Formats: sequence, C-alpha cells, structure tokens
Amino acid sequence: MSRAQIRMLPDERRLHLQDGPIDLIVEAFGARNEIQTAYDATTARFTTILDELCTEMPLLRAAVEPGACPLKGMVARRMYDAVAPLACYGFITPMAAVAGAVAEETLAAMRRVAPGLERAYVNNGGDIALHLAPGRSFSIALIDRPDRPSLFGTARIDADEPVRGIATSGWCGRSFSLGIADAVTVLAASAAQADAAATIIANAVNLPGHAGIERAPACELQPDSDLGSRLVTRAVPALTDGEIDRALSAGLACAHDLRNRGLIEEAALHLQSETRSLALPDAPASFPAFTPDRRELAHG
Repeated sequence: MSRAQIRMLPDERRLHLQDGPIDLIVEAFGARNEIQTAYDATTARFTTILDELCTEMPLLRAAVEPGACPLKGMVARRMYDAVAPLACYGFITPMAAVAGAVAEETLAAMRRVAPGLERAYVNNGGDIALHLAPGRSFSIALIDRPDRPSLFGTARIDADEPVRGIATSGWCGRSFSLGIADAVTVLAASAAQADAAATIIANAVNLPGHAGIERAPACELQPDSDLGSRLVTRAVPALTDGEIDRALSAGLACAHDLRNRGLIEEAALHLQSETRSLALPDAPASFPAFTPDRRELAHG
C-alpha cells in the first residue's frame, strides 16, 4: 500500500501531495481536461520519487567532488547538476537541491502529457518550479522569515524572462543553515538551481566568531544530516546596524558572484528587518517589479 497522501484541497483547484518529508502543492491553469491529465501524471510520478531517492541516499549526502556524476536517478542527477558548480564555495551535497529538484520533476511530468497548459507551479515547502506559456505571468510573495512568515513584497515573473525556479533558505527555515540570514530568496532558471544557490548565499550571510550567535553540530540535532558535525545556527541575538550591514554585504557579494557566473537571476536577502537585493543593493525591500501587496502565488 502506498504511503503517499493525495487529495484535492477544498478550493478544488490545487492538488496536495505528501510522502514522508516531501509535501507539495500543485496547481495548473488551462483547459479542464488538460489539467486533469496533468494531475494524473504528476501523481503517478510523485509516488515513485521518495523510494528512488532513498536508493542513492549515501551518495546524495556526500560532498560533491569534481568529475562525472555518480548518481543514476533523474531527480538525483538534477540535484547533482545544480550543486556541482557551487562546490567552489565550500562544503555542499546534492541534498542542498532536493526540494527544488523534486518540484522540477513533478512539474516536468505534467508538462510531458499536457503541453497546452497556460501556467503551472509545484510548491515544495517554498521551493517552487514554474511553467509559463508565452504571454503568461505569475506574481510571487516574498517573506521575511519562513518560521513566522510576513509578506514584505512581491515580484512578477513573466514568460519572456529566464526565471523558472524560486527558492528560499535561512536559519529559520525547515533546513539547517551555516549562516544567520532570516531568509534568502533566489530566482533562477530552475528550481534546483535556485534551491542550491539560496543555500550558499544564506550560508554567506554570517558573522563568524560572533559570541552571541548560538550554533550546534548538525548531527546532534539530526543524526543523519548531510552536514555532519558542522555547526548550524540555532539562535541569533539582536544585532547592531553595523553587524547587519556586514552580514548582508557578505551574502550580497556571494549573490553577485553567482549572478556573474550565470547561475542565478536575482536574490533578496533578509536579516532582522533589513533587506538587500541584487537589483537595488542599498535600498530596503527592493526586488524586481516590487509591489506592496499583490498575492497570486504565495511563496513561503
């Protein structure tokens, strides 16, 4: 009997798929028959993903090294391809891209059988894969902290832009972080790329050696963590304006480097009520096409 839980939400538009740690919200727009075909296909693919990943878990939790990809599964290879270019920034494993890669794979299953969809998204706990037909767009909401989300702005994604993936990382989220960012939201060509890049940038928003920041070995909090004994952030005290600026500047420098390498399109970094973005690095709450309150695709 399958472990997966599959149901339509009360609005009868969105599909909820849950299997172990994977928890997806899926929505497609277009002709009714295509939507149903898409939902059937993504459900069938979804029920196989977790078992597929588990067969290669030791390799997925190992640090990425230069060379040929040792992984076999489609989702696992998406994860590897997303993190391999980031190995030069420090320790990273394919698990840094797991949420985004799963979102991508389930979206791809829909698109294979329903090419006429106008729009679609798969939201895996805030890491989102997008499909946009020509002339279509999505608006995404930006949050300041994943653990107690508060909307501080939105951004519009149009079909003629290269962005098809969104991800958020930070020490307050569901995954561990080596840095102190409350939230780093990244726009990239794919959800897996955005997921991996958000992890790296969030790690870079940091104040090494700060006595007030509480850290603990990841393995003490989660024995099977791919981070092993590396220290992850557990609490951040109130910081001075200068400390916030130094931490955000370090993260912003990392984000600029990633964009210069063609690995991301945009990033917004949030720390204790201060936000910086690549578009306008010195302005608070800035992001491409920023508007105060449009809500179409909540990202959190």
